[in-house]
Amino acid sequence: MALPSEHGGWSLTAEPAILGLLVAWSTPGLALGVAAMLAFVARTPVKVVLVDLWRHRWLERTKLALVIGAVEIVVLVVLGALALTNAEDSRAWVPLAIAAPLTVVDMWFGMRSRSRCLIPELAGTIGVGSIVAAIVLTGGESRDLAVGLWVLVSARAAAAIPYARTQVFRAHDRPVTLWHSDVAQLLAVAAVVAAWVWDGIPFAPVVAVAMIATFNVAAVRGAVKQAVVIGLQQMTFGILVIAVAAVAVRA
Repeated sequence: MALPSEHGGWSLTAEPAILGLLVAWSTPGLALGVAAMLAFVARTPVKVVLVDLWRHRWLERTKLALVIGAVEIVVLVVLGALALTNAEDSRAWVPLAIAAPLTVVDMWFGMRSRSRCLIPELAGTIGVGSIVAAIVLTGGESRDLAVGLWVLVSARAAAAIPYARTQVFRAHDRPVTLWHSDVAQLLAVAAVVAAWVWDGIPFAPVVAVAMIATFNVAAVRGAVKQAVVIGLQQMTFGILVIAVAAVAVRA
């Protein structure tokens, strides 16, 4: 009730925060990164409360979840407010505002105990990716770079989710449609290429995403892997992308 059960979510939340800090380190940016991780943690008790309200019940766990979630939300709001009021760019809040509807979609599905569906997973992932843009703007870097890095982390993660789902379905002998994963890889590459053409990101992370996409297309047709192997594999790819992007931006 206090900690998220989605193990991959820790990485998908941390990656944009770490990338933002590597590219544009600042104390307010660090506060935003901590707030993002706290928001991910708070999502669990908040979802417990919403699920119980949706089912018209009020249990002891509901009360406890409400207290835990409320404390965490107050802390992250304070951190966010302090960070944004001390940001180099006064519009650092804009990416978070744009991402807010995606967070609502994620919680709407979660309230109905359907957070494992593809739509809320993608919405939540793209939404949390906004933290990299907010941190970059907080550190005083350009808006083009902020948007480009948001596209980068979102594309990488949005390609990983359909791939991982397909692999897990295969491992459990459930029917799969491989082209769903393939299209996700294609769209990810197209998105980062567009960000590069727009001068939002360097070319090196585009190559990294393209290589990962090629691997995913081949791997989804190869031997079935255990879920833990798939998770570690994709987490490693995420670390690779942010490392390449950070080095390329600072070079």
